[in-house]
Amino acid sequence: MDTLTVVDHPLLKRDLTLLRDRTTAHGLFRKTVSDAAAVLAYEALRPIDLAEVTIETPLESTTGYAIAEEVIVVPIMRAGLGMVDGFVRFVPEARVGHLGMHRDEDTHQPVDYYANIPDSVDRAQVFVVDPMLATGGSATQAITHLKQKGAERFTFACLVAAPEGVRALYEAHPDVRIVAATLDRELDENAFIRPGLGDAGDRIFGTTA
Repeated sequence: MDTLTVVDHPLLKRDLTLLRDRTTAHGLFRKTVSDAAAVLAYEALRPIDLAEVTIETPLESTTGYAIAEEVIVVPIMRAGLGMVDGFVRFVPEARVGHLGMHRDEDTHQPVDYYANIPDSVDRAQVFVVDPMLATGGSATQAITHLKQKGAERFTFACLVAAPEGVRALYEAHPDVRIVAATLDRELDENAFIRPGLGDAGDRIFGTTA
């Protein structure tokens, strides 16, 4: 699909190998999620508008560039929190909203439990981040929630995507760019991505399901 960009970078391939490895400890897993998110951010931040500015070098005046619009990063909690630092390290002035969702293990559908979104979302470039795009339910619901708040310009960034999730998000929101580190094979009967990397939230925070 034209809305999906899989970022082909050697550092991402290295990081994904660490993330997939079941023996990777949660501290290294957490750091690697943040590092991988930073590589994704280079591609995801391409739509940002710039404005020309005049600056003084030690020798003369010259033209440079500054970000000309609001940037909002919205992690889907819990696991999306692990990707925030990777984005804001390049755009420290970005605002951060939060959407809390958990998956009903019987229906595999997202259940909302928290929302706190900056008021300026209607005039911002919004980057929704979550390590996994599995069924697409949480991503679709998050984008719907943000559109209801007035947001219009989106990128969804994830580390691992399943074809089913990409298709579901595209069908619900064909205007949303999807930037991923990899497109995996499929979902299994429990709606986990294969080969995947397990439960990203549990592995980031060192908890168990």
